Amino acid sequence: MAVVPSKSKLPAPQEALFRLESIVESSDDAIITKDLNGIITSWNPAAVRMFGYTPDEIVGQSLLKIIPPELQHEEQDILRRLRKGERIEHYETIRVAKDGSKIQISMTVSPIRDDQGNIIGASQIGRNISDRLQSDEARFRLAAIVESSDDAIVSKDLTGIIRSWNAAASRLFGWKAEEIIGRSVLTLIPPELQSEEPEILRKLTSGERIDHYETVRIHKDGHRLEVSLTVSPVRDSRGKVIGASKIARDVTERNRLHQALIESEKLAATGRMAASIAHEINNPLEAMTNLAYLLATDDRLHEEARRYANALLEEMVRASHITKQTLSFYRATTKPENVDVCELLDSVIFLNHTRIEQKAIQVQRDYAKSEDVFGFTSELRQVFSNLVLNAIEAVPEGGEICLRVRDDIEGDRKMVRIDIIDNGHGIPDEIIHRLFHPFFTTKTAGGNGLGLWVSRGLVEKHGGTIEASSVKEPGRSGAVFTVILPTEVCAPDLAVARPSQQVAI
Repeated sequence: MAVVPSKSKLPAPQEALFRLESIVESSDDAIITKDLNGIITSWNPAAVRMFGYTPDEIVGQSLLKIIPPELQHEEQDILRRLRKGERIEHYETIRVAKDGSKIQISMTVSPIRDDQGNIIGASQIGRNISDRLQSDEARFRLAAIVESSDDAIVSKDLTGIIRSWNAAASRLFGWKAEEIIGRSVLTLIPPELQSEEPEILRKLTSGERIDHYETVRIHKDGHRLEVSLTVSPVRDSRGKVIGASKIARDVTERNRLHQALIESEKLAATGRMAASIAHEINNPLEAMTNLAYLLATDDRLHEEARRYANALLEEMVRASHITKQTLSFYRATTKPENVDVCELLDSVIFLNHTRIEQKAIQVQRDYAKSEDVFGFTSELRQVFSNLVLNAIEAVPEGGEICLRVRDDIEGDRKMVRIDIIDNGHGIPDEIIHRLFHPFFTTKTAGGNGLGLWVSRGLVEKHGGTIEASSVKEPGRSGAVFTVILPTEVCAPDLAVARPSQQVAI
């Protein structure tokens, strides 16, 4: 009976061979050998698990059995390089399993030599990298999403140091990634709000998420931004919180528009109240006006009494006119119509008669036009009322305001040009280009920065233009606001039937 030697008693060469066989059998990587014709000569258990073939099914078969048809040209090149003694490392490609599924693998192929050093075949070690590539693809996709986002996305560690910074963050805050990464997030936070950061970090370390938190942050140039923040904890593979991601959205303009809406609603409510009061006052005013007329024309009264009655009648007529103007100012015209801008300017001056008298302002009228404009009377009155009020505020005591109206031509269109000129302090060059921006105002109190912006919108709605210029010279200063309006329909909002013509749309 033959005695099988124990492993410890094997000759040294056999023991080394046994160890190599054990390594191949226990490896997690598929290890395959083949001859120089590409015929498989050995197949370890990991290859069985990866490709699904048993050694009995695959040994003796061509390696092309596990190579997709479109990639079989690779094998000839690999064999050619092996015959030259080359080693091929970490070659990424695709192979086919028994069930037809494709596997992404990383291969290392080495030549096998005999005792004389002749190359007789090759060993091929293959590692399945499908999961790694899918993970890489998912990371690349997430990175692309972050980089292309319109919201600023920033990550930081638990000490508040910025670790990543996307393109939208650069647009929002003005810092380039290479300038800000590695700096404290406090760089973006106003001094009086830096106490927020420890509280945010405390919530993050406990795993909390902070949604739509509105606060203020600082741009690189120093101006402040109103932002909405969503802050989420970042965890490692074990679930431990290691940092935070912040998504920031600029809500400055949204908040301004919301505030403008509130102001607009207040103005509308004030207008409704003013119109209601004017309506209620108008009826008794008419009765009082009639009584004043009867007194002024009564021959039985003493001459001095009739003089007082005439003065009373004049004031009652003026008060009645003011109430009617208030009502017409509030009521929006439902249809566009022919508008005499000279009459419109006169009505605006009349409504502001008290302010003009209080400052002893001289109003000069220079009207030389033959055409009416076509539009909404109430909206155009709003434009000119705003410009006249600005002029009244700008001129000094005893100042002058000139209203100039002329026919104009723009291409083949007939226009009317209206200039409102004052001899006030003028407009500084550095701000004149911002006058028609929303929320910009030069008034220290009471101005909301919407008047000229709204006026520009109304003028452009009518197909016209509005612009400002200024004169600042020794002994001479002032501002000129110029409105140019068309006499014909030239804007979609005005494309309705005109009194004597039908407009085709």
